[in-house]
Amino acid sequence: MAEIGADKMEMMSEQAVAGKWNFMRSELNQLYSKINELEQELNEHQLVINAIQPLDPGRKCFRMIGGVLVERTVGEVLPAVNRNKEGLQEVISRLMEAMEKKTKEFAEFEAKYKIKVRKGDDAVPTMSGKESAAQGVLNFSFWPHQLSRPALDSCSAKA
Repeated sequence: MAEIGADKMEMMSEQAVAGKWNFMRSELNQLYSKINELEQELNEHQLVINAIQPLDPGRKCFRMIGGVLVERTVGEVLPAVNRNKEGLQEVISRLMEAMEKKTKEFAEFEAKYKIKVRKGDDAVPTMSGKESAAQGVLNFSFWPHQLSRPALDSCSAKA
């Protein structure tokens, strides 16, 4: 009877590890998505700056502010767009730092619990060593925690 209770505690422990792993993976996905979204906005701001910079500062220009189209001049809009672009660059760099920190924590967590990700069509992270014999296999959908560095480094190169 005591053996069944010990197995149940190990299962709960495995479930806690699985839940934490999924949560950490989800956080990394969210950070990655937000960085990509902000990089696209940054590119749009750069396109606008490139388009209106050579224009006469007194020329009429329209800007969307809070869903309302407002008439301004190029001289008024250009500094505002530049400020917004700089703010986006700061936010992206902070998110990149957070992403690096979370990626390191994720790798440490996987190392601590000896979680291995099998690469392939039906990739499944598993617990290795003594833990695998006692706790079984953790079944998750595959998510590469080692993100593509060129894609992530492209935003810092633009900054």
